[in-house]
Amino acid sequence: MSWLRYAGVLAAVASSGANANDALVAQTEIAATAEEAATEIIAMEDERYRRMTVPVTINGTGPYQFMIDTGAQATVLSHSLADQLMLTERNTATLVGMASTREVETTIVDEITFGSHSHYGARAALVTGENIGGADGILGIDALQDRRVLLDFENRKIEVAREDDRQSNRGYDIIVRARREAGRLIITRARVDGVRVAVIVDTGAQSSVGNEALFRRLRRSQVSADAEMTDINGVQRIGKVRMARNLELDRANLSNFFLSFADSPTFAALGLDDEPALVLGMNELRLFERVAIDFPSRRILFDLPDNARLPSLDRFSRLDR
Repeated sequence: MSWLRYAGVLAAVASSGANANDALVAQTEIAATAEEAATEIIAMEDERYRRMTVPVTINGTGPYQFMIDTGAQATVLSHSLADQLMLTERNTATLVGMASTREVETTIVDEITFGSHSHYGARAALVTGENIGGADGILGIDALQDRRVLLDFENRKIEVAREDDRQSNRGYDIIVRARREAGRLIITRARVDGVRVAVIVDTGAQSSVGNEALFRRLRRSQVSADAEMTDINGVQRIGKVRMARNLELDRANLSNFFLSFADSPTFAALGLDDEPALVLGMNELRLFERVAIDFPSRRILFDLPDNARLPSLDRFSRLDR
């Protein structure tokens, strides 16, 4: 679970943004029409830290604005919403953030509904609302684990499909297999500046964050600045920022984006503290037209801009070495 905010140079660069045509590369383009499926299309809003929120009802009341967070293991409510709903049955649990591990209050939510989908009997962690960007809560992978989540940036919508009615994989330029660890999907067929890296696609992170193992492997890269991050527990940490020249995700390339680095308990919780790993956040995901996270099939699907450049086979083959 990794909510981040950055100060100084990183915020300035994020606001300028990279051109998607220069940032994305594909080997081939699959020209096919996606098969129609019974999916629920949920209106999407930009949340103030460039992630997305969807309307959610809690025990029949609402709607409230919740983030879709594919890096969060559990559903989260703000303290103010839990108090407003008079959810007084409280317990404690450990909440792992990017900068800290803390004991937090939890409560039982009988029914969470988003679109036509419902999740029952969720034990939700309670946090301060400002630590989740002012949203009312977070939908974590406990509510999403048997569904496909499609982030359609071009048309500004989210589609959530159940395991038995989600769309086929046709119509996507790149389909990447992932392994599952503690419910999260981790891409292992990736490299950043030539270093093999495990990638966690995290729709709850504003920007991308690497671990200390990756920082050491990229020791020749130039350190650009420091960045301040505040995690979901409200704990602040200063990390180094470096420019990543190239991230290869199967047949896609992202070029010239900033990576912050943290010795984070999130990586340790996933068994990734000793190998190069990074969290891929929303600033980079938005360079694609669509990104689908398919939990049942353990696949992540990417759709590229129509005029994305095509790499050579030699460039792609480096991923297999």
